[in-house]
Order: sequence, then C-alpha cells, then structure tokens
Amino acid sequence: IEGAAEGAGLGLQFLRHLSRTGLLLHIVDVQPYESDDTPVEAAKKIIHEIEKWSDDLANKPRWLVLNKIDRLFGEESDGHCQAIVNELEWKGPVFEISALKKQGTQQLMYAIMDFLDQQRQEKESEQE
Repeated sequence: IEGAAEGAGLGLQFLRHLSRTGLLLHIVDVQPYESDDTPVEAAKKIIHEIEKWSDDLANKPRWLVLNKIDRLFGEESDGHCQAIVNELEWKGPVFEISALKKQGTQQLMYAIMDFLDQQRQEKESEQE
C-alpha cells in the first residue's frame, strides 16, 4: 500500500509482520489489469515503502516474482520480463510464474524451502 510507512490502511501492521520474515517476495503482475501502474512502478512503490519503514527490512533477502506470465506469448514473455528486471536494476533472484496456471510455482516453492532451510542451518551453526 502506498503510504504504508506513514500508516495508510493496514500498512503499519503489514510492515511489522514483514519484519519477522526471513525472505521477502516482491510479486508483481507483468500485465496488471487492476491498476494503472506499470510493473516497474508497482515494484518501486513496494520497495520505497519497505525502505521508508526500516533499514533492517530493506536489507532482508528479496526476490522478484513476475506473475501472470500466462498473459504473455512467446518471445514477448522473455523480452517483457527482462525489460522489467533491467528497468528495476534487480540484482537478486527472479522467478516467472503464473499463479493461475501453476506455471513456475513449484520451482518457486522449492527455492523458498531450500533458502529458508539454508538460513536455519546457518543460524544453528552460528549458535554452536
């Protein structure tokens, strides 16, 4: 929610909740139909609110998840998704999914599980 860091909507509650997570997923629709924002504008709004809220939250591991790729066709998909990544200057992991068609979702789930397991193991080894 734009303005979440200032208390808009349930923004503060949501940002506090995010602070307890080990991984943030920025899920962005590649072709939004419920918003006038481009995918890049939508992602930048999310990133901006997180950075305004807390440096700790902004420094958590973040992945970009490009959703609704089923709405793109052929080579358009690769070029469109890469353009979003380039415009955001995204350096972290990127996943392309279609939640509706369950395309790429299993790969994303497994990657999340592996990442969280690795985080847990690192914390356990630090405590020893």
